[in-house]
Formats: sequence, C-alpha cells, structure tokens
Amino acid sequence: MSYEENLRQQISDAVDHQFPVVKQDPYYPGYHLAPPAGLLNDPNGWIQWNGNYHLFFQWMPFHTGHGAKFWGHFRSENLIDWKLEPVALAPSDWFDKNGCYSGSAIADEDKLKVFYTGNVKNERGERQTYQCLAESADGIQFEKKGVKVPLPEGYTPHFRDPKVWKYKDHWYMVIGAQSTDKKGCVAFLESSDLENWTHRGVLSDAEATPFNNLGYMWECPDLFSLGGSEILLFSPQGLAANGIDFNNQYQSGYVVGSLDYSSASFSHSDFEEVDRGFEFYAPQTTLDDQGRRLLVGWMGVPDQNESEQPTVSNGWVHQMTLPRQLELKGEKLYQLPLEEMKKLRIQERYSQTVDSDLSTSLGRTAEIEISGEIEELHLFDYAKIMYDRDANILHLERLSYVDGTIETRSCRLPNGFNHLRLFVDHSSLEIFVNKGEEVFTSRIFAEVENDSLKVSTKNTIQLQVWDLKNDTIHIRD
Repeated sequence: MSYEENLRQQISDAVDHQFPVVKQDPYYPGYHLAPPAGLLNDPNGWIQWNGNYHLFFQWMPFHTGHGAKFWGHFRSENLIDWKLEPVALAPSDWFDKNGCYSGSAIADEDKLKVFYTGNVKNERGERQTYQCLAESADGIQFEKKGVKVPLPEGYTPHFRDPKVWKYKDHWYMVIGAQSTDKKGCVAFLESSDLENWTHRGVLSDAEATPFNNLGYMWECPDLFSLGGSEILLFSPQGLAANGIDFNNQYQSGYVVGSLDYSSASFSHSDFEEVDRGFEFYAPQTTLDDQGRRLLVGWMGVPDQNESEQPTVSNGWVHQMTLPRQLELKGEKLYQLPLEEMKKLRIQERYSQTVDSDLSTSLGRTAEIEISGEIEELHLFDYAKIMYDRDANILHLERLSYVDGTIETRSCRLPNGFNHLRLFVDHSSLEIFVNKGEEVFTSRIFAEVENDSLKVSTKNTIQLQVWDLKNDTIHIRD
C-alpha cells in the first residue's frame, strides 16, 4: 500500500469510527454541509461541471484541530441533496506534504482541473509554498500534475489560495498574499496554457487607494464580473474593530471596481464586509449554467474560539453556509437564498398576520419569513434580533458559547427595515435582511429542548414559518 493509499484508508476508518457519534449530536445540521468527522473549513473548487455541483473543502478528518489538510468533496445535482465523495487531494507529495491548502476549479479540455496551494514546512518549521495543479476526467479521481507557480519575488511564503478563471483566450489567477513588507495583498498572474504563468504584479494591497493599512495578510481572493463591474472578494487578517465593523477575529468582504487586463490595474471602492454575523470566512463563488453567481462561505473564523465549540467533544466542528446568489445593486452586493431552497420545505407551520407580541414554537430545521418591521425576535431564548429605528441599525445578540455572556453583531440599514428571512438548522442561523441587503451568519448552541420563538412588533407584519428537511447529506453508501 502506498503512502497516499494508507492515508485514504485512515480517513475511511476515521469516518467509520466517528460518524455514528457525530450523527447523534443534536447540533449536527440537517441540511447544511458539515464534516462526518474532524474539522471542516474553507470551501474549495466550487463549480458546476457536467451537470453536477462540486464543493470541495479543507478537511482534517482525524481530529478537530488544524493540520495537514485534505480536500474533502461533496457533490450534488440539485443543491439540496449532497453526497460525500472520496477525498480528492491528500497531502502525500513533496510539494504538499504539510497540507493541500485552498484553491479553485475550472473546466478545460473535458476535464475538471483544480489549482491549490501546496504547503510545506522544513525541519525548522519554516514555510514553503507552491501553487499546484491536479485534474480529473470524471470529477472524482484526481491526478496531481505538480507545481505550476513557485513563489515570486516580493512576497513572504504566505502566498496561497489561487482562484483561476478565463477571460477571452487567456487564463488568469489571483492569489492571496503578504508582501515582504508585511502588507496584505493580491497577486495577479496570467497564462495562455495553464502550464506557464507570468506574474503581472500586485492587483491591490493594504495601502491601495482608498485603503489605509487594511491588514497584514489577505486570504482566499476571488475576482469575478457582476453587473458590469469586477468584484474582488477576499478575507483580510489584521483589521482592528471599528464600532460595529470588523468585530470578528478576521473579516471577509469585497470591493467593487474596474479591472484593466492589459495594464493589470484595478481601481476599486472601499472595503465592505460581506457578512455581519459571528461566523463567516473564506467565501468562494462560481458561475452556474443558469448564469447565476453563487457564493458559499465557511461558517467559522480561524483562531476564534474554535476549540470551545460544544461539538468538539463529539469529534466534529464547523459547517458551510447555504449557497447564495449574488446581485450587484449600485456598489452594494446583495446575497439571496436560492430558489432551490424552497425544496427544503416539508410543511408550512404558520402563515398569519401579527400586530403585537407573538410567542410560539419552532422546529430545529426551519425557515422563517417576516414581511414588515419588527422590534425584536427571540430564537430559542438564545439569539435575539433587535431593530433600532432611530439609528437604523439592526443588532443580532447571542449567548457566547465560551462563557455565556451576551455578544453582539450589527449592521446599518440606511433605507430602513422591512423584511427578514431566516434559516435555522440545529446549531446555525442565516439571516437575510431586506431581501439580501445584509446577511448575518452565526452558530447557535441553544438548549436542545428549547423550541421558543417570540416576535415583538408595533406594526402589522406577515409571518410565515416552514419546517424543513432534516437529512439531506449522504455520507455512506
């Protein structure tokens, strides 16, 4: 048995051993993607190919800490029912022996090709980094093709997460990076054949106009066209909290601008957070065959009390967001639940007009839609949404899973508040405000027996609640 075959056997054994325990955890999701064992983080290689949606992911299957990551792989035909496929990439070669880090997927020459970062550390713990290629004829089994981009001059070895796309007859790549003067930045590369890459320069960095010291490292960049503009999505590390902004350990956000391919220059707006919740990081997008720009994010944040999550004791941690459709309105990115998510509905629990306080019950896999302005919404006596009409600020409070204190995240709503759509899934909450104007993504670890839903309003609102499916992820044949 080869070294890689041995690794794959160890993963199979780990899943067989741990998944029965994981599946019984009352916090394990019913319709979100989560690991069958161990730790899941960044979405990778998000693509629709040959009629199937493929979502790869960073995976440490052996424990709930970080380490030499694999690429796990979920596949779906309909974005509702998902199957766990065999591991796509294992850290088994000299150029990725300390981890097959994040990357992206493209379709080329009837093959599914993935670019990823090979992470290597020498005996002194010093990092080396390589951008690598692997390809597949069936979307399941991948053959590594080795290193395609060594580290260019001007960067530290914090140089990772390649996102590749085609524009006209050339291929382009953005890579999250840190310059040698310890500033976060995005590198821009070009190729005619996916084999030989030319470094075109830095597309943007922490001091680029209109930024001011926007972090020491930028991770997981994604550049795409939407609504007549180019959007650069990335996750900067090292931002200080600023009022209601930048309150997580690390942030994810975007800029809107114009990319000149010939001069490799990108002029853009200021940085805006893409999600206002407690757990959201490393989003990645793809374009599907309906022309939709679809985003998936990791429902977690690096170095943010990961080991304190209560699921760790059952051998698993973290999950993904639902896929979301992106729309650009002016220079504001809207995120919308997909039409497919309606297929999660089993039955309608409530549909009623409310004009005062309401107290009722809610299942642990549920969807809530409220048309109109509310004052407060209490969920399982654990999370609370509050609207400050005078300040036009919406707040999300929850009890900290670390020490039980109240934590808050907030967003501004300059045009007021008129709509909520919530997706609840055992230990997660996704809140879409004003039909995608703002989104809050958060974990919620409420008492399992609590089924309380309370709504307070002085206005007339329309409330609808649906029970949702509770088992859409297929782990084992």
